Amino acid sequence: MKSLKIKVCGMKYPENIDALVQLNPDFIGFIFYPPSKRFIGLDFEKQFLKNIPSEIIKTGVFVNATLPEVVEFGKLYGMKAIQLHGQETPQFCEELRIAGFKVIKAFGIDENFDFEDLLPYQNHVDLFLFDTKTVLYGGSGETFSWQILDNYKIDKPFLLSGGISLANLDQVLAIKNANLHGIDINSRFEIEPGLKDIELLKMAFKKIKK
Repeated sequence: MKSLKIKVCGMKYPENIDALVQLNPDFIGFIFYPPSKRFIGLDFEKQFLKNIPSEIIKTGVFVNATLPEVVEFGKLYGMKAIQLHGQETPQFCEELRIAGFKVIKAFGIDENFDFEDLLPYQNHVDLFLFDTKTVLYGGSGETFSWQILDNYKIDKPFLLSGGISLANLDQVLAIKNANLHGIDINSRFEIEPGLKDIELLKMAFKKIKK
């Protein structure tokens, strides 16, 4: 089995970020959506992010922001990838790629989701991200039925998100879809919103990388 990538999202505290960096995740996600409890905040010290090793993909998470906002904040904070959780169009995604970012387009999944809806995005994003469909834009801690991934036939890698925890990690690792690129973990590994439990993460990383 191929080695799955690990993305830890919703980071906001410098010391906690430092501790996470020591685990060498593949992606670290920073939320630029003000209503989120994990919003990075306008007073975050941008210089601090420059200390994150270049091989870790710093990812800015946005929801229905304007293109100039995403590009400005993405570059200001040194993001390498942009993750979009709103109603952004394929053209919006393409404009971000032209601006030099990798693009991850997130979709909320439930039992009625039609993967054919993703076809217009296929050639304009680098990765899809599948999260649980809720009234929130991610971070709900809820899972969806991963059996629906059997219906995903598009040749584009994806990250799996939504309620992933130590308790269900074995089930995630048993998913056979060849396009499963990595795992996005967040709320189930938190002490409080934005503050990750590093010891729990260590256990998860060990299991994923084994």
